[in-house]
Amino acid sequence: MSVARITEIKSTSTKSFDDAIRTGLARANKKLQNMKSAWIENQEVMLDDEGNVAEYRVQMKVTFVLTD
Repeated sequence: MSVARITEIKSTSTKSFDDAIRTGLARANKKLQNMKSAWIENQEVMLDDEGNVAEYRVQMKVTFVLTD
């Protein structure tokens, strides 16, 4: 029997949502073992003073299996 845990993380990128997701998962993978899935719960953009996209943000839930 295995037991899984879910943790919530936020990640940002100045390039794209895809880059923010990949960066967040890569960072989480350094600390969490046995990552199995990620659910993108929310996406948002931060705008600069001129109304242009300055930053992409994602909020995701990462599932990982606990080990003994």
